[in-house]
Amino acid sequence: MADLLIGCSGWSYGDKSEKGGWVGSFYPNTTTKRLPYYSQYFNTVEIDATYYEKFYKYMTPDTFRKLAEATPNNFQFSVKVPETITREKKLGEGSQALLTDFLDKISPLKSNNKLGAILFQMSPNFTVDDFKNVESFLDKLPRGYDYALEFRHISWQTEGAPELLKQYNIASVMTDSPDPTLQYLSDITITADHAFIRLHGRNEEFWYNYLYSKKELEPWVNKVEEIKKQTKTLRIYFNNHYGAKAILNALQFREMIGEKLSKEQLEAKQKVEAYLKGKDGLQQWFQ
Repeated sequence: MADLLIGCSGWSYGDKSEKGGWVGSFYPNTTTKRLPYYSQYFNTVEIDATYYEKFYKYMTPDTFRKLAEATPNNFQFSVKVPETITREKKLGEGSQALLTDFLDKISPLKSNNKLGAILFQMSPNFTVDDFKNVESFLDKLPRGYDYALEFRHISWQTEGAPELLKQYNIASVMTDSPDPTLQYLSDITITADHAFIRLHGRNEEFWYNYLYSKKELEPWVNKVEEIKKQTKTLRIYFNNHYGAKAILNALQFREMIGEKLSKEQLEAKQKVEAYLKGKDGLQQWFQ
């Protein structure tokens, strides 16, 4: 049975909740040390800032050493690969050197046993026509890491894509999103000894501003039970972060799969629930 890690995509949402952040609904105030606080409630988080060059270029190994030191021993960071590799170069020429630099930069996470999966989020313009890039790139990947790859184009709905990922023990990321052309990514697809799920919300106009209802999450409960039987590790991240909706859904989902929340987790869940009720944002949970 797989080790199960459930968390959110990102944690550094320092705006007040009415502006989409987590201050007031989850974080007590603007001076709260956000990562240590978050890690009291969850055992994993996805680092998305590494994707954006405007943030990533200022990061050093010391950045990730400090992240490791700020979290408990059993905590894991899954880290998104920079957009220069996935969106700009599309895993083509020069990508391998950039990945080497990336892995070196985040190495303190690995040396401190805090590294989860390495996430490749491919762009919507990355199609099956780029298959040669994928095969060549994957063939050179350094071993010793859990890699996960998220497709965002319908052309990858082929038998060849999962078979290729299986060859290299790379998890095909399963997703829940508003894009009707990507619904095939919600199917159970096991391509490695570990698995990766991202729940983006279902708001077509603004993906990440969405609260899942219990009815919408119930199919994932059954999927998770099946995936756990087939893998060693399952990582699940709620990316519907706007206004701390990810916090609420992640804690609710833990209850739905049979986990007992701690007193602190229950209090956090109730706090976010109370905030969203006040904002008339919780009604769909009861539908």
